[in-house]
Amino acid sequence: MTTHKLKLPEPYFSAVFSGDKTFEVRRNDRGYQRGDTLVLWDVTSCECGSDTCPRVRPAIERRVSFVFAGDPNLRDLGGITPGYVVLGLAAVPADTTGDDA
Repeated sequence: MTTHKLKLPEPYFSAVFSGDKTFEVRRNDRGYQRGDTLVLWDVTSCECGSDTCPRVRPAIERRVSFVFAGDPNLRDLGGITPGYVVLGLAAVPADTTGDDA
């Protein structure tokens, strides 16, 4: 499983943060897979566009719960632009190892 650090502008960042948006449409240039972690940061919270800027809001972590790349059997209902995917987003499970270190 891979961790992907991605820019996410407003209003989408706030919608994911609040839980209203539980999916993300992305170009599949990273080979997204179920179980991957997305670290999303708000590129619009600072003019410099750097994720290391102290004015950038804290990142959001979400787990990829489903990857949809289209379904040719659904015809018009299942079409998605080739090369893009719809990613289902879920909360990242809490660490259950019991280690505080």
